[in-house]
Amino acid sequence: MASFAQMLKQAQKLQKDMEVAQAEIATIQVEGAAGGGVVKVILTGDKKVVDITIAPEVMDDVEMLQDLLKIAMNEAVEKATEISESRMGGLTNGMSVPGLF
Repeated sequence: MASFAQMLKQAQKLQKDMEVAQAEIATIQVEGAAGGGVVKVILTGDKKVVDITIAPEVMDDVEMLQDLLKIAMNEAVEKATEISESRMGGLTNGMSVPGLF
């Protein structure tokens, strides 16, 4: 019975630690850029868009702008995912926790 109580206590601590880590991740900002920086996307660690910057010189070519936006977004999402997985993975010791990441 004592081991079950200890496991429950560890699970509660893990849950609290994960909530703190998720809150910290939400405050981190990452940048994805494309075209040598003519398009930049800034996301939070929990993948919310903070800002998009587009240089005026790419405004005339819609197809190129679309491609640059996709590249910049994908780069920013990849960085945010790496940060999230790194922080959360450290808490769970690499154990996959469904619904977290």
